[in-house]
Amino acid sequence: MKILVTGTAGFIGSFVAASLLDRGDEVVGIDNLNDYYDVSLKRDRLAKLASRDGFTNVEAGLEDRDAVTRLFAEHRPQRVVHLAAQAGVRYSLKNPHAYADSNLVGMLNILEGCRNNAVEHLVYASSSSVYGANTKMPFSVHDNVDHPVSLYAATKKANELMAHSYSHLYALPTTGLRFFTVYGPWGRPDMAYFSFTKKILSGEPIDVFNYGKCRRDFTYIDDIVEGVIRTLDRVPTANPDGCDQTDPSRSHAPYRIYNIGNNQPVELLYFIEVIEKALGKEAEKNLMPLQPGDVPATYADIDDLTRDVGFKPSTPIETGIGRFVEWYKEYYGV
Repeated sequence: MKILVTGTAGFIGSFVAASLLDRGDEVVGIDNLNDYYDVSLKRDRLAKLASRDGFTNVEAGLEDRDAVTRLFAEHRPQRVVHLAAQAGVRYSLKNPHAYADSNLVGMLNILEGCRNNAVEHLVYASSSSVYGANTKMPFSVHDNVDHPVSLYAATKKANELMAHSYSHLYALPTTGLRFFTVYGPWGRPDMAYFSFTKKILSGEPIDVFNYGKCRRDFTYIDDIVEGVIRTLDRVPTANPDGCDQTDPSRSHAPYRIYNIGNNQPVELLYFIEVIEKALGKEAEKNLMPLQPGDVPATYADIDDLTRDVGFKPSTPIETGIGRFVEWYKEYYGV
């Protein structure tokens, strides 16, 4: 197939593109290479893809309607994996307009491209952040998610609603994936595990929020990619039983939502301990209260994912962090 992947210079996007190429698909990528974090890392991810047969990349922002329209018209992708977004909960408190441009306008442009070009299936990235103030654990796609605690989370919930409207109005099959704290080699420098590693190696203290009591469903990149591709291959169909108004995950439209998480929450202090062991060096910790926009815990209910696509993430953090640290030392020469 010919597949459009947005965010190909990004962490998840670069891995998804490589995996699709590995199985023989043609991949058209788009990324604006913004400077939210180290652009050289993004270019290095792209460089790994650029030499591959079947890969084409376009440098443009998704908020550029004309550029996205041209992209669809020229390349005519059969399916789309939409991973590009302005990421980061805390940054959304500082630069909210970036989230409107990328996550809302960008999503609309992708939906219009899919609608106008007979795309067979749109898979897009949502986030565990949509669960916001929910306290029922584990987080289920069948639960209401109307109380986001950051603008980033609100834009991701909006993406799900926008997708549903297009699935309903135009019979566009869409699948939203709520990712839970993705980590691994080639990851994002703004993520805690990345900055922890950098600071521990340089002897700097690390800030540990919520006094290290946060619990996260850390999910290794290979598991995320497997989940993305399995759901991409499973095009949702309309539900003949109609729409259950009490269940946001079910609709008469060809629309699905899944969690992709490791299904094993880990306390932040233990996560740091795993990093320390992999580095062979102990961290100096500044224990601090919970930050605005953060949530105390995330925990994915993945029953629907397992039932529908036969996959369950399983990489333990000890294995995943070990691989990340090995990559980090090699990449940065430390």
